[in-house]
Amino acid sequence: MTYVIAQPCVDVKDRACVQECPVDCIYEGERTLYIHPDECVDCGACEPVCPVEAIFYEDDLPDHWAPYLADNAAFFSEVLPGREEPLGSPGGAARLGTVDADTPLVAGLPVQVQA
Repeated sequence: MTYVIAQPCVDVKDRACVQECPVDCIYEGERTLYIHPDECVDCGACEPVCPVEAIFYEDDLPDHWAPYLADNAAFFSEVLPGREEPLGSPGGAARLGTVDADTPLVAGLPVQVQA
């Protein structure tokens, strides 16, 4: 089980969750954040600090955002546009920095304008 970041984070990337994560498992893509499913320890520290309520425990993910469960995992397991190999398990988001790519699901979304 793991936590998942869904659509409300796209084009927001507040990063409050990154600061709360004790294991540095929240990675930054071009337009959104992704939780590494193998590095997450299910502590839940990220969920209450998300200002747009985009983080859900896997079992609590609303049906309309169900594709984000596989999407978060795909960010690490599939070759992203502009990259030559999957990210795998880099061992910490801070060490890796921002990845200048997103999954096709996120990249295909219209730009979210913030109010």
